Amino acid sequence: MAAFAAEKQGKFWEMHDALFANYNKLNDAKITELAQQVGLNMARFEADRNDVALKRHVQQDQQSGLSAGVRGTPTLFINGRRVKNRSLGGLRQMIDQELAKAKDGKS
Repeated sequence: MAAFAAEKQGKFWEMHDALFANYNKLNDAKITELAQQVGLNMARFEADRNDVALKRHVQQDQQSGLSAGVRGTPTLFINGRRVKNRSLGGLRQMIDQELAKAKDGKS
């Protein structure tokens, strides 16, 4: 919610980076501190952070992820298939399989 509220002020990535840099310290006070550090208008930030439509959007994103099999981040997909083996070899194998399907017209 904080990153999306920051996006409304054109500072999504600044807030995103600040949140991830402090992921193990996050609470309401820390999020407010980070929003101040990235230079957000705090009254607007708090209003946007509590916006019902924005909350609904985040909930829909979460539900969509759960439906797709996302159980945490990062989760990778190749052509709609969840990647289970994220090693270089595993990724290469899945990509090759998908390329072969596309070449044969079996997507």
